[in-house]
Amino acid sequence: MLVNMRGRYHLEKWQHAPDRKVSLFACRIQRLSPATILMNAPVSGEIGDWVVAQFNELGRLRGQIQRRLGFGFVMSLDLDEQARRRILEKIVWLEKFQNFAVSDTRRHTRIVPTNPQSTLVLPDASLVSCFVIDISSSGAAVSADIEVKIGMPLALGTVVGRVVRRLDPGFAIQFTETIPSADLERRLIRSIDQLAPDLRKHIQAAGQSRNRPKASVPAA
Repeated sequence: MLVNMRGRYHLEKWQHAPDRKVSLFACRIQRLSPATILMNAPVSGEIGDWVVAQFNELGRLRGQIQRRLGFGFVMSLDLDEQARRRILEKIVWLEKFQNFAVSDTRRHTRIVPTNPQSTLVLPDASLVSCFVIDISSSGAAVSADIEVKIGMPLALGTVVGRVVRRLDPGFAIQFTETIPSADLERRLIRSIDQLAPDLRKHIQAAGQSRNRPKASVPAA
């Protein structure tokens, strides 16, 4: 079992689709065998869709989606017997000599969050699920199924920032405030279900503030 290895992927049906603005996404292996791979991923296709994933340590892997998950999917690997033996040898070697454990926030400026699933809040208050590639006290790198522009304001979890750079895949966000290392994952890693109630409260509070009668000014 090999876990926490980061990579990128695309759905073959989207690679040349003219209406697709974003087709390449970040991912992380949660479980790998010579037959199947379970990945954390921000975008899932349909059962039977072909996926091409690329990992620095494993190379190019192609397969079909077998099962969709809440944040990712399980795909079968399209390998012949010789290729399956080679991938098994790689898995054994990597498990023995490599460590893909997520980084410790106390020792690293830029870290890989334990849970990569979070939510972007866009300027129109819509919520978009995203994959968090890495985070720091001043910014984050994320991958999501949205087209962004440099300077675009948004929030990652409960932290506001702006898009400052496009990545391959994804984009970089610079926060408007510096977040203490101890608070990074608590504030940045929020699912849509976790974030929606807080967002509704803020919207309701803002509405109540706008509708509240202004105090009358005493006549001079």
